[in-house]
Formats: sequence, structure tokens, C-alpha cells
Amino acid sequence: QVQLVESGGGLVQAGGSLTLSCAASGSISSINVMGWYRQTPGKQRELVARITNIGSTNYATFVNGRFTISRDNAKKTVYLQMNSLKPEDTANYYCNAASRIGLNGYWGQGTLVTVSS
Repeated sequence: QVQLVESGGGLVQAGGSLTLSCAASGSISSINVMGWYRQTPGKQRELVARITNIGSTNYATFVNGRFTISRDNAKKTVYLQMNSLKPEDTANYYCNAASRIGLNGYWGQGTLVTVSS
């Protein structure tokens, strides 16, 4: 089992920045990819960004250079630095950890990001 605890969500004005953190614990040796997803009511959960154990990253098209995903292996933590936030970025953001891309893996409880216009 892997436990994921997110933090860093909150209310920010459009154009502002937030950094989300996801701390992993448990059987993390099985984890090779971690990512951030987001979901709004009535919509499917969508990928925001992910990073592999070797540092390869993928971003959703809507990120458009505004967000950066990174990881601190010593702290077993993944970060999502979000800049130039827009009201449409408002969502619950979820951390995910999986043994490989494409698997459902483990999920955190989510952290709410609200961007006001």
C-alpha cells in the first residue's frame, strides 16, 4: 500500500501562484511514476502533469508552460508549481502514484484550488 497526502491548495487571484505538495509513504519502492490530476464537478478527472523516477515529465496541453512538476526523492515528495493561474484552473487536484504509466495506482484525498477572477 502507498499513502499520498496532498497539501498546498487554497484560494488565489487570477495571475497568482500556488505550489502543491504530495508526500508519499508506504510501499513506495513499487512506484515509478507520480502525477497530478484535476477534476471539476460533472467532468472526468484529467491529467495535469506527471514525472517518472528518471525525471521524464509530461504535461497536459492546457498547462502551456505555466506549471512545473518536480520531485524530491529524499523527501519522497512531488511538487506542482503553478504560475499564471486562471479561473479555469479551479478544481480539486489529486496526487497519483503508480508502478507505470497507464495503471490506476494510488490516489490522494485531493486538495482544492480556487482561482478568483
